[in-house]
Amino acid sequence: MGAGPVLSLAAVAGEKSGDLLGAAVLSALGSEQRPLQCAGVGGPAMAEAGLERWWDISALSVSGYVEVLREYPRLHRMREDLIAKIRAWRPSCFLGIDAPDFNLAIEARLRRESIPVVHFISPSIWAWRRGRIDRIRSAVDHMLLVFPHEQEIYRQAGIPATYVGHPMADLIPMTPDSGRARAELGMAANAGVIALLPGSRRSELKYLLGPFLETAVWINAQRPEFEFVLPVASNDHYDRIVERIRAAHLPDSLRLRVVSGGSHGVLAACDAALVASGTATLETALFKKPMVIAYRMGWSNFQIMRRLAYLPHIGLPNILCAQEVVPEFVQAAVEPPAMGAALLAQIDDQGLQGRLLERFTALHEQLRCGCAQRAAEVILEVADG
Repeated sequence: MGAGPVLSLAAVAGEKSGDLLGAAVLSALGSEQRPLQCAGVGGPAMAEAGLERWWDISALSVSGYVEVLREYPRLHRMREDLIAKIRAWRPSCFLGIDAPDFNLAIEARLRRESIPVVHFISPSIWAWRRGRIDRIRSAVDHMLLVFPHEQEIYRQAGIPATYVGHPMADLIPMTPDSGRARAELGMAANAGVIALLPGSRRSELKYLLGPFLETAVWINAQRPEFEFVLPVASNDHYDRIVERIRAAHLPDSLRLRVVSGGSHGVLAACDAALVASGTATLETALFKKPMVIAYRMGWSNFQIMRRLAYLPHIGLPNILCAQEVVPEFVQAAVEPPAMGAALLAQIDDQGLQGRLLERFTALHEQLRCGCAQRAAEVILEVADG
């Protein structure tokens, strides 16, 4: 596409994964040889891709109903200030990246003032809170979908939507180089390696880090040949996790490493993973690894979520495969011996690993569509009317 008028884009991402998604889209828009001005809420990746940060992404880093209620006055003030800045600017388009509870309210008000709105990544209306489809209809001019089964939902609702594929499927290689990943982590090629991914939010670490460490201790007592690796993406998380591990007084025999720099190298290197429910479960599937999925939250938050949920599964691999291909442990079922036994059972079953490889490879191929470029093309179309 040749040079055109300036594309002014207001964008809001709500967490680290959204920051990475937004950065990829901004980079794709920048490759269109068209001047781009972008401002809003994002993290370091979006800033590097050209976003002028009015607020840092950390301002939206809250999770769970109780936590959101506690932070509501601050979030409300921030949202009103953000809307006022966008109104004064009147950009070509607003891009809401995930964070639906925050972004949809902004989008509805901007759309009423004829500012075009694109939302990237549909809320999980196929999993819970289906009533949000009416709110989406009033708030969004175009929805960008990352899962193919969402297309029919939006077609029936009469909301313009485009399946663009999942960005992680483009980023993660179809055949990860486990040997190279182990060498980069300083591990032996034949070592037994289990990854621990308890999440990065404070609430996730509060409820899952302890049980994940206890699971490692249980496995170590049964099979001392395994070592454990826990990846963290930021220095803040690294210091917090190391402090918690020291306070846990783990046995000296447990070989546990905390490594900085994100999860992809660790997932490429490991034999299996213990993963908190969320996007990391899809990452693990795209690396074609056996896994156990765990989910635990505060009692009040869980009671609310349970009443609003529709699907029998919580992990994305199981949801996308429409059956439980990997074990899930939820709330009271988050018990270290049970999770440890489930991990070892997968590691020891070569036939199961072959079937998982086949299922996860097919899933990867389905989700790999050049997501960022396709999203950028839709954003330009909407912005140009």
